[in-house]
Amino acid sequence: QVQLVESGGGLVQTGGSLRLSCVASGSIYSINFWAWYRQAPGKQRELVAGITSGGNTNYLDSVKGRFTISRDNAKNTVYLQMNSLKPEDTAVYSCRVLPNNDWGQGTQVTVSS
Repeated sequence: QVQLVESGGGLVQTGGSLRLSCVASGSIYSINFWAWYRQAPGKQRELVAGITSGGNTNYLDSVKGRFTISRDNAKNTVYLQMNSLKPEDTAVYSCRVLPNNDWGQGTQVTVSS
């Protein structure tokens, strides 16, 4: 099992930036995929960005060019750099790892207009 703790959420104005962090502990050797998901009120959870153990990344179309996922293996941490934030980015952002399918508790991101 992998334990995940997210941080870095908060309130920011439109056009601002935030960097989310997800620190893993436990059976980290098993992780082959890290991902950030988000869920806004009344909406389905969606995959925002993912990164494989080999460094391949993928992004939700609406965040391409604005968000960047990265990984620091030495710190067992994955980051989500979010730039040019929009009100529609407001959601709870959660970290997920595979293959164990472990999730963090989530961190709130609120973008004011």
